[in-house]
Parts: sequence; structure tokens; C-alpha cells
Amino acid sequence: MATMQAALAGLNQALDAPRLQGVALGNWRWVVRQRMAGVRESLANEQPPNVECWLAHRAGAIRKERNVLLGRLSALGPQVLEAADPEQVRVEMKRLLADISHHLQRLHDLAYDDVEYEVGGSE
Repeated sequence: MATMQAALAGLNQALDAPRLQGVALGNWRWVVRQRMAGVRESLANEQPPNVECWLAHRAGAIRKERNVLLGRLSALGPQVLEAADPEQVRVEMKRLLADISHHLQRLHDLAYDDVEYEVGGSE
């Protein structure tokens, strides 16, 4: 997960670069695409934990959610390079980053619930 956090932080920083540092648009597009590849790789390599039967449905939902996020990331790739309005793409990418962060939280929650069940929880 540390790799995913680093990839998300790198992409977030790249998305903010034109506003903060006056980076040329072509350079910004290239750096964002490179950082997107790191996020895509981390998402694609993500493995939800093997969970007890009662959590299997949530694990399946997390896998489906990951696939949707990968699809959105892939759809935004060409837009980063070709969109006439990079600000609109930047806003959409920021929304995607927030959704990926929520996805990661659900993944962590699933792992926690699985361990809590094995240990016995608070009972």
C-alpha cells in the first residue's frame, strides 16, 4: 500500500504543478501521464485479502470497484494529452484521486474486519 500512497501523492503533485510552478503545458501533460502509469500499476497489482465467507461479497465489490477505477484512469489517459481544456481534465483527475483514496480505505476496512473476525473482535 505504501507504493500506492506514493503513486497517488506523485500524481496529485503533478496535477497541481501548473498552478504552483508555471510548468509548461506540454511538460505537465507528459509528467501527469507518467504518474498515471504508477497509479495504474499499483491498482492493477492490488490484491484484496483472502477473507472469510461473510466478507466475500465485499471483497467482490472491491474488485469490481477497482476495475471501474482502472477504466476511468484509462479513459482519462488520452484526454490528458489531447484535451483543449487541461483544467477540466485536472478537475476530473482530482475527483478520480479522491475516489481511489476512498477505494483504498474500503480495502483497508475489509482487511481490518477480516482480522477482527479472526481474533474475536471486542466480544
